[in-house]
Amino acid sequence: MRKVEISAATSIVVLTGAGISQESGLDTFRDAGGIWARYDIDDVATPEGFRRNPPLVHDFYNEQRREAAVAAPNPAHVALADLEKAWPGRFLLVTQNIDGLHEKAGSKALFHMHGTLDGFLCEACGKRGPWAGDMSTASACPLCGRDGALRPDIVWFGEMPYFMPEIYRALGEADLFLSIGTSGTVYPAADFVREARQAGAVTVELNLEASRRGHGLFDLEIEGKAGDSVPVFVDDLLEGRLF
Repeated sequence: MRKVEISAATSIVVLTGAGISQESGLDTFRDAGGIWARYDIDDVATPEGFRRNPPLVHDFYNEQRREAAVAAPNPAHVALADLEKAWPGRFLLVTQNIDGLHEKAGSKALFHMHGTLDGFLCEACGKRGPWAGDMSTASACPLCGRDGALRPDIVWFGEMPYFMPEIYRALGEADLFLSIGTSGTVYPAADFVREARQAGAVTVELNLEASRRGHGLFDLEIEGKAGDSVPVFVDDLLEGRLF
């Protein structure tokens, strides 16, 4: 394995997916019994579905927002927040999750590439902002005042994820790339490991089981629950017991 020196010059990029929040009681999307087993993607996760039936889409995300509001971060979330605070170099956490548990754990250097449940997007003025509580077709935009133009600030299928230039720039400068709790099947996030590896980063996957798509792209694959494996990995990294 290539050696990573722990110094102020090093840079970490972390990617997290639904698997890290599953241990906090939130459903994943693709597992058996997960969200997509109960809902049709085209109905609740596409712009077309929202145009067809806005109340259904609002109800779907209102339910998720209420569940996320009472969920607590688990040891994996906390360990990543601790890593950010202790790491002497550059650090960026990129999450595909929309639940806000990383913020609850204390993470600051964070990009929600797929948006967040605690946000709105106004289709009238194009502005985004924070949102709390349920949203409906009668909700008014806090910025422009327009009624009926709000949608959840979620990146749906067919839409471009947020912060992509900043993410690719960070991947190109990373010495260490961690992929945690993600299946590696949703693009463009599925290609982040390749981008980081081509830039010279050491690549590590921490997941319940190794992702098929990432086979051969990770220098180290650690299988197990994120709440168990991530705190141990972070401690070993900070104490210089890795690489």
